Amino acid sequence: MKLVIALLLLVIGTVAFHFLSPWWFTPLASNWGAIDDTIGITFWITGIVFVLVNLFLAYCVYKFRFKKGHKSDYEPENKKLEYWLTGITTLGVVAMLAPGLVVWAQFVDIPEEAKIVEVVGQQWQWGFRFPGADGKLGSADNPFVSTTNPLGINPSDPAGQDDRLVLSSELKLPLGQPTKVLLRSKDVLHNFTVPQFRVKMDLVPGTISKLWFTPTREGRFDILCMELCGIAHYAMRGYVHVVSPQEYNKWLTTLPTFAETQQGGSGDAVAGENSYISCGACHGQQGEGNASMNAPKLAGLSDWYITRQIKNYQNGIRGSHKDDIFGQQMVGMAQILADPVTLRNVAAYISTLEETQTTNTVEGNADKGASLYVTCGACHGRQGEGNFALNAPRLAGQQDWYLKRQLTHFKKGIRGTNAKDQYGKQMILMAKMLTSEQDINDLLTHINTF
Repeated sequence: MKLVIALLLLVIGTVAFHFLSPWWFTPLASNWGAIDDTIGITFWITGIVFVLVNLFLAYCVYKFRFKKGHKSDYEPENKKLEYWLTGITTLGVVAMLAPGLVVWAQFVDIPEEAKIVEVVGQQWQWGFRFPGADGKLGSADNPFVSTTNPLGINPSDPAGQDDRLVLSSELKLPLGQPTKVLLRSKDVLHNFTVPQFRVKMDLVPGTISKLWFTPTREGRFDILCMELCGIAHYAMRGYVHVVSPQEYNKWLTTLPTFAETQQGGSGDAVAGENSYISCGACHGQQGEGNASMNAPKLAGLSDWYITRQIKNYQNGIRGSHKDDIFGQQMVGMAQILADPVTLRNVAAYISTLEETQTTNTVEGNADKGASLYVTCGACHGRQGEGNFALNAPRLAGQQDWYLKRQLTHFKKGIRGTNAKDQYGKQMILMAKMLTSEQDINDLLTHINTF
């Protein structure tokens, strides 16, 4: 009898949980309401079967419970029952599969008028590319990836010169326009998903997959990776903004073309030496850093990282938080390098500076820090050497007091909370894995051994 009651409670609790649960589909924002319909059909069929099977099981447990003096009747075959079960099961399977096949036929039939956007995934971020005036995307491949060509566009393909690039995880799409999405991976398996659009598709290295949808509601929606792609898989986030066609067209014209991104060239270190004098007043003329001025070491950092951080200060991505006192000071200094050529030259000069030995200021357990660093090393390298492909700066040789301050700022939201700071958002999630100050000290003590 206890088992009968348990089965009845299981059915009642499951049904009640479904109708009272706060977890439902996000509101639909695309043309794929048919996908919701197929899921609904599957749910109702499996739900009804679940209820009937468990109620039947409860009935059998009660009806045929052990009774002294009674003996069970063994019936090895019942063709009539088997025919009924086979027929009902077949109808149920067909009812679940047929709608999905119909929707899939629509899903792979991409409208000719659909606009094209390429989505490029890598650990652990997104990039996007639109065709230029010629309406065609240039060819691309991973061997072409470099510091100045992060999407790996073929520089010899004329069709790619006018392609417009989005080198961040923020994408805009026009309302009501069918959109064809080409999916490409630079490293491992990823999966592009926008829950409100009800579409998802794998990004497979070495091939291009595709999907399509029509945005039907303006708003800002999450782009997620739904394929376990490594240790920071959960931090691989992006956003798609569905806006009016007029706003979309205006935004599209502000995007740089591939040709424009290649015109900058590398910086002139000799020319950058004079411009660095102002920086050296705090950071040291050899980029050695100065703790008394709260100025970190610059020697040893890559020019691409220096350039990005200066631009972040110039654009208010860093130094805008009220508690980031030293970052606020850097905002004004960064404006000295407002000219892109001057900035490239200074970054090139800094990359030539020879490193000097730093003085350790934190004490911790290096062995415990080694286990904590496993997560950090996935991006920053096993020896803290940094990794351009993952946009992770070098940690080896950096002053521990500065690293400690930055980790604390990420944990407190002083750094990384700006909507445009995509890498900072990831670092907030990673820094929160360090649950105490001792964890930070242990980690930094390990980094000091590099």
